[in-house]
Amino acid sequence: MSDRRVLPLKGLRGVIARAMSRAWEAPRVAVGVEVEVDALIARAKLLTEQSGIKVTPTALILSALARTLPRHARMNALLTDQGIEEVQGVHLAVAVDTPAGLMTPIIRDAQTKNAAQIAAELTTLAARARDGKLPPSSYQRGTFTFSNLGAAGIDWVTPVLNAPQVGILGMGRARDAVVVRSGKVAVARVSTLTLVFDHRAIDGMPASLFLRELAACVSAADF
Repeated sequence: MSDRRVLPLKGLRGVIARAMSRAWEAPRVAVGVEVEVDALIARAKLLTEQSGIKVTPTALILSALARTLPRHARMNALLTDQGIEEVQGVHLAVAVDTPAGLMTPIIRDAQTKNAAQIAAELTTLAARARDGKLPPSSYQRGTFTFSNLGAAGIDWVTPVLNAPQVGILGMGRARDAVVVRSGKVAVARVSTLTLVFDHRAIDGMPASLFLRELAACVSAADF
């Protein structure tokens, strides 16, 4: 009797494998920044109490992306055979771990929704994705992807691009760290945001400026 189990790369797993291989062909660059998340966590708790909807830090990161991406059109884009397709609407794909593998259901037109609306839609999409009840259209035509692996206890991640999208954001766990504020030492919870982007579509400086603006939005949590 064999002590090995072979899992064929076919069906859904095969589709995922081919997509990852396609993304790996792109000239990828990763940049990262450490952000304080105490205000974000407090804001999530406050919005949950006010709305009666479970608002998570992930939902608030998505809300920050929805605010920031419209000002950085080259990041909210697809790289096609015809060229770089800048998309007006922000259609956020969110990485969800399911029994069938990694899925990325899409919150469409996220720029038109507040944090509580995004949180409610995320909860529904994630549950339906895990139950295998979403149609194929729910995974198509996203413009940017977010992957939060903080629950796994890791500090940072450089996720694989979700082709043909130009960018993907990864987030690690919230952890205690020593920070300096106005020359004084303090302890705060921080997370690392890592942006991976396709260098064919966008250069390092504009991608970094996008990440810097996003980090400021996350740190302030004023949404």
